[in-house]
Amino acid sequence: MRLSREKIVRLSHQITDVLVASEDVEFVDDRDTIRQQVVLILTATLKEEEKVELEVRKKITSQKKEILESSEEWDVLFKKYYGDELRRMGIAAAPDDREHRRS
Repeated sequence: MRLSREKIVRLSHQITDVLVASEDVEFVDDRDTIRQQVVLILTATLKEEEKVELEVRKKITSQKKEILESSEEWDVLFKKYYGDELRRMGIAAAPDDREHRRS
């Protein structure tokens, strides 16, 4: 997901506000330093997500059979490969519809 710098900064303020309001969080640095770290974390995470998306797109386009983007097959492969890449990185992906149907 691509977010503008302004949106990332706005999110960092909102996240910091939530942390400040929480009784479970104790700041060891000033609020602005924490907010700046949130910006760095969000930016790095979004860059990693972009790399994963590019890798997934490369996998799909390298298939022997041409798969049209936005087709049902493309969407299924994208979800599968995206989840595989996140698991490979040690990030748990959100459960998809198939897991809900098994329950």
